[in-house]
Amino acid sequence: MRKTDTCRILGITIDKRSKAELDAVVRKYLLGTSFHRIATVNPEFAVLAKRSETFLSSLLSADIRIADGTGIAIAGLLSGCHLTRYPGADFLKTILATANGQESTVYLAIRKDGLSSFNEIRTILRTSFPRLRICGADLNPISFSLPDGIRDADMVLCNFGAPEQEYFLESLRHTDSVVRLAMGVGGSFDFLTGKRKRAPEWIRSIGLEWLFRLAIQPKRMQRIWTATVIFPFLCLSDRISNSR
Repeated sequence: MRKTDTCRILGITIDKRSKAELDAVVRKYLLGTSFHRIATVNPEFAVLAKRSETFLSSLLSADIRIADGTGIAIAGLLSGCHLTRYPGADFLKTILATANGQESTVYLAIRKDGLSSFNEIRTILRTSFPRLRICGADLNPISFSLPDGIRDADMVLCNFGAPEQEYFLESLRHTDSVVRLAMGVGGSFDFLTGKRKRAPEWIRSIGLEWLFRLAIQPKRMQRIWTATVIFPFLCLSDRISNSR
């Protein structure tokens, strides 16, 4: 990909393609023969990458990094870039619909201590995407031994959260597998199962989904602080440093 097709934010290159173009890339990946990984980058990811060279390296190893979060899109605008904000929860539905149309096999690597279990997620997906062939398991995010069946899947979706999901998925790149697409989905499965309530469309459209989530999950205060205070501060510091 050319540098003009990306925008650099805190050392992370973010893809500038439109939603339609990104959807086309997903179809291409699933029809291909080689491994590709997509990372959905939000402000928390960017802050963590600023603090951890290991995580930054893992993000940069992904084949595509898309803007997941209003903060990333705003940081792009301030850098003179127009970034397409494509929330991970929306992108996940598009990917699943594409995989369903191709009757792909998807492996769900589900966090064992998470809100939604593998069986609950599989039940929901079978209803909405009946042509998907679904396998997977509830896994310990600290253990990186590859589970049975994952090497034979067309696609792997993992909800361990950062940084574990990115490390886990990148470990598939050099294995003897047929996996063609891998993506971390964070808490997106919890929206599908109804374990978490997503903000109404109008709130999402004005970029205030984070405020809605804070209202219903006050325990997210530290994460919101990272996204709305620490991230902008780091972006400002980075701009000042680069302008010297």
